[in-house]
Amino acid sequence: MSTISIITRRLCGAFLLAAFILFNHVSIAQTIKGDYYQIKIYHYKTPRQGAVLDAYLQKSFIPVLHKKGIKSIGVFKPVETDTADRKIYVLVPYASWKDVEPDNVSAIKPATSTADNKTYNDAAYNDAPYTRIETILLSPFVTRPHLMLPKLSGDRSKRVYELRSYESPTEAYHHNKVKMFNSGETDIFERLGFNPVFYGSVIAGNRMPNLMYLTTFNDKQSRDDHWKAFDADAQWKGLIGDAQYKNNVSKADIIFLYPTDYSDY
Repeated sequence: MSTISIITRRLCGAFLLAAFILFNHVSIAQTIKGDYYQIKIYHYKTPRQGAVLDAYLQKSFIPVLHKKGIKSIGVFKPVETDTADRKIYVLVPYASWKDVEPDNVSAIKPATSTADNKTYNDAAYNDAPYTRIETILLSPFVTRPHLMLPKLSGDRSKRVYELRSYESPTEAYHHNKVKMFNSGETDIFERLGFNPVFYGSVIAGNRMPNLMYLTTFNDKQSRDDHWKAFDADAQWKGLIGDAQYKNNVSKADIIFLYPTDYSDY
């Protein structure tokens, strides 16, 4: 066999190998492709504003998104109310980045406006239904790429939704904490029945680098019992004792929420 033939065969082999690797890489990427999560926080001061927001979310915002095929929308309020800065948390999953934009472009007519809710849409400048809207966008962990509906059996009015935020000192430490979750922490939550809704890295928000996740419980006692079991878990003790995961959280926040009557959760 000539030298040219050998080189040609080797080049063809290398090309086929590269194509195989690329194909598998694309296939894996498509397999783990997940949703984008939006947490929209409406800040307001008065009960009247809260009533206007509830009516808007229940009668306009959620029905419009349902018609678009977005079925699982969560609306929550803090268990402890700050009367100086009341809040409503809205969780929306989007299947792709292009789906996020139309519902969040403030330069055009709101995509979720409807004729039966003019109190919100046509509010005067000095009678706004909120003081400000805060938006957080998240990308899901590769091991949990989609929103999960919790399996709760208790009284809806007693349910506890626990939203946690873990800030890291640098991007590198953030990725390290995400790696820790994907290396077993999420498995522990599910094994112990924490009923997780989502895990995600914040890709746009006022506190970064940061990850957030939401777990759910039938009531406060159930929540406390689950965390007691988590702290005593052998797999967790192994993770928290692993030197590679030290110092990857610089600030942690916990917010206890409850679902509104019209929430999909």
